[in-house]
Amino acid sequence: MAAARVTIQSGDFDVSAEIAALRRDDPGVGAVCSFIGTVRDRNDGSAVSAMELEHYPGMTEKAIEQMIDEAFRRFDIRAARVIHRVGPLQLQDQIVLVVVASAHRAESFRACEFLMDYLKTQAPFWKKERTPEGERWVDARVADDAALQRWGIESRNS
Repeated sequence: MAAARVTIQSGDFDVSAEIAALRRDDPGVGAVCSFIGTVRDRNDGSAVSAMELEHYPGMTEKAIEQMIDEAFRRFDIRAARVIHRVGPLQLQDQIVLVVVASAHRAESFRACEFLMDYLKTQAPFWKKERTPEGERWVDARVADDAALQRWGIESRNS
């Protein structure tokens, strides 16, 4: 049975184990590209001490599965995996992992970037940051919408 392409979880993930699982049993994989997003200490000019991510179970996984399906239509890739954490997170915690395998590096790079641009704007997650001024919900960024548009996809955040 193939490993899940999408996992939403509160616990951390092991990047090397995820990459090994994605490559396992496919000698045609010649390239693997990965992206790891982490909690940083600043956003929009304010200090950030922690964050919390919320989602709608079922809807979130379905939306990300559709994103992966679109990546397979657009790029010559052999496998893709997305793990996204939810719940309370501290500075430097891993938030998201996107891993893409292909025969050649260019397709892996492009598909990984595509999936991250798509995730940043279209995945149904809500992010709340803890700052010295209190807690605040994070709005969608214009720059993320612009990144998605270069792939020919109109953001639903506009």
